[in-house]
Amino acid sequence: MEFRLIYDGPLKAAARVDDKHKLRMAFHEQFKVLWNQIPLSDYREFLEDPPKKNSTSIITGFDDFKFAPLICQKLHLICELDITLLRPEAPGSVITQGGDIDNRLKTLFDSLRMPKNKDEMPSNILSNEIENPLFCLLEDDNLITKVNVATDRLLRDNAGSNDVVMIIQVTSKPAMVIIDNLGLL
Repeated sequence: MEFRLIYDGPLKAAARVDDKHKLRMAFHEQFKVLWNQIPLSDYREFLEDPPKKNSTSIITGFDDFKFAPLICQKLHLICELDITLLRPEAPGSVITQGGDIDNRLKTLFDSLRMPKNKDEMPSNILSNEIENPLFCLLEDDNLITKVNVATDRLLRDNAGSNDVVMIIQVTSKPAMVIIDNLGLL
């Protein structure tokens, strides 16, 4: 399965939990739409908690926070990312001005995956203040098997040094073909 995510906003090299959560929420809104389109709309039972008998649920979490990671071990899925990153800097400046690309990508990967514990959620957010489940791409960022990044100049007046526009092409693949992931190939 292939789809694209878009992000337009700040992407900091040294992001805090709040910054990552803002990105996660931007992606959550896109995943809500994706889960209502084919093929995912045919697999809404994956979002039931608790699952029906003889059914798989991808819902996981901690405390009262629930997450629905599409790329997860239960479905034996992995993914590849092809990222176009536009930033308001001259070519080659991504390392010197806006922060090194490694840390920006780490911020992105952390926002694409579900938090591992409550410390990775903003301290002022309660579980009843966000949607349950919160949709995300990854259960863990170790399920990313390939990353390609192309950077270019963002041609926008008044863009801050951390502002980016990203197009992220996601290609999901089975690590192992099972009945539950057949329709997602």
